[in-house]
Amino acid sequence: MASTARAEERLTVHLTVNGQPLEETVDARLLLVHFIRDVLELTGTHVGCDTTSCGACAVLLDGRAVKSCTVFAVQADGRDIVTIEGLEQNGAPHPVQAAFFEKHAMDCGYCTPGMVISGYSLLQRNGDPTEDEIREAISGNLCRCTGYANIVDAIRTAAEHQRNGGTV
Repeated sequence: MASTARAEERLTVHLTVNGQPLEETVDARLLLVHFIRDVLELTGTHVGCDTTSCGACAVLLDGRAVKSCTVFAVQADGRDIVTIEGLEQNGAPHPVQAAFFEKHAMDCGYCTPGMVISGYSLLQRNGDPTEDEIREAISGNLCRCTGYANIVDAIRTAAEHQRNGGTV
């Protein structure tokens, strides 16, 4: 009887991560979240559920927030990825990150990278979101600690900073 198992196919991907062009050879079935964490050793992107439920693995893919556990690394070939580490500006936290700190929008911090990425993505599209729009933007992210009020306040604060001349 012939074996149905086959050697894992490996492919080369060319992509930009946090502004740095990269070329890596990866298993065809490697999830983007595992590529980011295990190959690139960028551990700010968290693995929460591996089932698209929690949003802890959110990254920006060509400027749009996506759950990196739903994307194969090879699907990111030729694309631009920004992780939570890539949001910092000149060694300082991004204004969205700073607003999360200012508003105490984290307890355990596990969901925070995904929440920040989702908030950042929203503010790129809408600089003056309503509370309902903020809640909709983070609806794919689960937090079991904060009850979301401080997270919503943090995104609202970041939007205010942006409108008052800060950058987001």
